Amino acid sequence: MHLAARSPSAMRQRLDLRTLLSDWPYDPENTVRLVRAADGRELLQVRLPLGVEQYELDGRPDGERPHECESFLDYHLQRLEEAKPARKQKAFSLSPSECADLFAEGVLYYHRYLHLFEIKDWARTARDTARNLRLFDLVRQHAAHQDDQCYLERWRPYLLRMNAVALAMLALDREDHLSALQILQSAIHSIESLDRLEEEAFAIECRRSLGALRQLMGRVESTRPISSLERLERQLKQAIAAQQFERAALLRDRIKALRPS
Repeated sequence: MHLAARSPSAMRQRLDLRTLLSDWPYDPENTVRLVRAADGRELLQVRLPLGVEQYELDGRPDGERPHECESFLDYHLQRLEEAKPARKQKAFSLSPSECADLFAEGVLYYHRYLHLFEIKDWARTARDTARNLRLFDLVRQHAAHQDDQCYLERWRPYLLRMNAVALAMLALDREDHLSALQILQSAIHSIESLDRLEEEAFAIECRRSLGALRQLMGRVESTRPISSLERLERQLKQAIAAQQFERAALLRDRIKALRPS
């Protein structure tokens, strides 16, 4: 073995990231990109002021496979399914260390879906937020300790909001305004129906999420194409408010003709 090949100067040259970073100058307005690896798989990269983060786009963001499963969540869901035929699901529980693994894993997915949201990758954002909602449900239902059961719930309003926005944007991409409005309204109802937690973080997330969802609903409604029937109904309301009764009568006749019998 040649010691010179592993000299400190050679190691410093090999570990110097300046060439990599100079090829992608830091721009705070453009920090996320999708690239292809040598094997053809797509990766997500995030440019930081002093470095680069890289995420796998499928499976765990760090590419790990705990217990030969896609994730800790998949591993424990598999355990739960295996307990059902033996009617042992009531005895199934997550230890504090298992919950800690799930919490840390959820953070990885959180960071990835934030970056996916930034580049308007709505499908993958919806996938990752739905995945973390399953994690929240599993922990709430099966954590052995109550503190672990409640730990994630303060962020459920935010996660419901992010999932709904991604799904609504997918609907808008299909020009399906009605589905987008229904998705947003359902998320609002879900947040309003949550058990109240005596935590400031939970209250803040509820207020922020409800406000953001209602604001988006207003924008969707304002851009929604309206049918001939809806247009006439609006004109009828305006005519009645202006006491234009002859016009209102004509509008009623036209609306009656358009409505299915």
